[in-house]
Amino acid sequence: MSRVSIILLAAVLLSALYLVRTQYESRALTTELDHATNEARRLEIENDRLDVERRAQATPKRVEKLAREQLHMRTITPAITHYATLPSQSTANAETVRP
Repeated sequence: MSRVSIILLAAVLLSALYLVRTQYESRALTTELDHATNEARRLEIENDRLDVERRAQATPKRVEKLAREQLHMRTITPAITHYATLPSQSTANAETVRP
């Protein structure tokens, strides 16, 4: 065999090995992409489920029920309303003038 034939044979073998390696990496990356896509779908479904659950938990009727039961709150009536009054102007000036 001549030197040119040996060099060409080596080049063909190296390119074949490079092709096999590239195909293997491509398959591995495709598999990883599929796993990532599946995980993204799973997370999107979980997010949608949690969003629906959050909306169900935040309904006004449920919030009012929890306020009554757990916080012992009640609706406002004039009988239990306390109004805050501002201090008189002279009292406010006296407090701000103090050293």
